[in-house]
Amino acid sequence: MFIDVHCHLTGGEYDGVGGTEAVLSRAREAGVKAFVVSGFDLPSSLAAAELAARHRDVYFCAGYQPEELKKYREGDLDEIAALAREEKCVAVGEIGLDRHFPDNPPVELQRELFVRQIALADDAGLPIVVHSRDGAAETLDILRANAAKLKRGGLMHCYSYSAEMTGAFAALGMYFSFGGTSTFKNAKKVHESARAVPADRILSETDSPYLTPVPCRGQFPNEPKNVGLVVRNLAELRKEKEEALEEQIFANAKRLFFRLKDL
Repeated sequence: MFIDVHCHLTGGEYDGVGGTEAVLSRAREAGVKAFVVSGFDLPSSLAAAELAARHRDVYFCAGYQPEELKKYREGDLDEIAALAREEKCVAVGEIGLDRHFPDNPPVELQRELFVRQIALADDAGLPIVVHSRDGAAETLDILRANAAKLKRGGLMHCYSYSAEMTGAFAALGMYFSFGGTSTFKNAKKVHESARAVPADRILSETDSPYLTPVPCRGQFPNEPKNVGLVVRNLAELRKEKEEALEEQIFANAKRLFFRLKDL
């Protein structure tokens, strides 16, 4: 009984493997019971909403990921806000900060849109999904400054920061999802964090079509069917029974994403 709380299924990456419908079918056969398809800009958020409308077990997030802000136009957030009101929108995201590439949008713009989308989520009564890379302290500072608007908490997607910081993020109502990176042999910091996260805050994702987990690492595209590999590895890292962790993750997902129904 798996759930993939963060995947991207609306691009053309799956055209060569049967398309999105085939990807969903293979995941269901592998025991995946629900999918949260994340938007990263306005078009992908609209496409995620459309996919969710066609499938009972598919939900979506809507938001502007920091690397995609080059495409942002004033007025786009009004459309994101409209999507956030839809019944199957479970969070505003993915949003946040990314300092990894030198040609990323200006950090000032990233910070502004991060804060504005936190407020948008608060207005909609939804949690947020945070993308944060090379900006742990800065992300934490922004979340702390906006703590009053995090009434529904949020998700640190593909968490890669230190185990020591998990407590600070958790105190703000944040959950933590782990994907393929947590299966990589040399990802020691991620392994430590996966062990440190409280049982009631851990979640599973694939970030498909990216970050394919071991033993399929190197294959592209990644698919939600592989989320079971992630959960198995997490259970080994945490020295827990896999079935019990599956149930815990599903309960955590339904608590954070309270619009998940009939699962």
